[in-house]
Amino acid sequence: MRTEKIRVGIWGFGAMGSGMARMILRKKGFEIVGVCDTNPALNHKSIFELLCKDPLEKDIFITNDIEDMLEKGKPEIVMLATDSFIKDAFPKIKILLEHHCNVISTSEEMAYPYANNIDYAKEMNQLAKENQVSVLGTGVNPGMIMDLLAVTLTGMMREVKDFHITRINSLSSFGKTVMKDQGVGCTISEFMNKRDEKLIAGHVGFKESTYMIAKALGLEVASFHQSMDPIITNIDRKSPYGYAKRGNVCGVDMRSISVLNNATQIHLHHPQQIEPELGGVYTKDEIRISGTPEINMTISPEVDGGIGTIAVCVNMIPHIINARPGLKTMIDLPVPRAIMGDVREMIEE
Repeated sequence: MRTEKIRVGIWGFGAMGSGMARMILRKKGFEIVGVCDTNPALNHKSIFELLCKDPLEKDIFITNDIEDMLEKGKPEIVMLATDSFIKDAFPKIKILLEHHCNVISTSEEMAYPYANNIDYAKEMNQLAKENQVSVLGTGVNPGMIMDLLAVTLTGMMREVKDFHITRINSLSSFGKTVMKDQGVGCTISEFMNKRDEKLIAGHVGFKESTYMIAKALGLEVASFHQSMDPIITNIDRKSPYGYAKRGNVCGVDMRSISVLNNATQIHLHHPQQIEPELGGVYTKDEIRISGTPEINMTISPEVDGGIGTIAVCVNMIPHIINARPGLKTMIDLPVPRAIMGDVREMIEE
């Protein structure tokens, strides 16, 4: 067994980054060697103070200088929990790869960069190979529920015809930024105007999930179309960080339909809203695949998006360290599984 602990850095100490730190600190064989965040309120703070945990033999203080963190901590892998879009994440990933760090990113577009960002994907792949490290984007969705899990289920099928994949989830636990990005509280006209001005983010990842599924099946995407519509509440709804009065927008309903080059269709549906139960809606993840045999799977309630994303990212650490250098996606690596023993047992010498 490898004797040295896995040296982990974290860039971004919001909900995802701090959640990864909590999980890593509970696992055997890891060592957090540095944390970077540009939030002035966090600079020089002890992560143990922020996590309300007793410090280990060595305290870890947050820095706003990534070069300082990399130089002092010398992590072999960095968890990048800062951006949704590759154009924002790429400069950070480039720095990490050039410092010979493996990278796991929570950026939704990083789940399958070849879908929307082929030039960035090629450059990241080349940089990773030159520096003998690997880079992966993952999370619950995209990364698992609406793509890898569906792909895995097709392993029990002779023929695949069509996919109908639905994720109904609650936004209630998310903060003010998510409320704004999803249009929660807007009037219908406000929502439509913001949507047209591309100020409503909705779900980022349908195209990435679609292209990942197609690639896994050895097919290509012939056409892709997605839509975004408001979910209107018929009752006042209030969550910790959001409020939508009756007749206003409580969330976003997103759909996509794609046709592959053999006529297989992929239908994705992802409605997300605050306090869905107040509107008679109950959360779930559902995958229906027509073919031989037909497969239907439902997880109810939904897999928690925050906890799930944190867990997937941390659980993939040994697999990205073991991977051959380059840009990887979830269909390139071993099936994720929970780390319950010493992670060093999973590292290939």
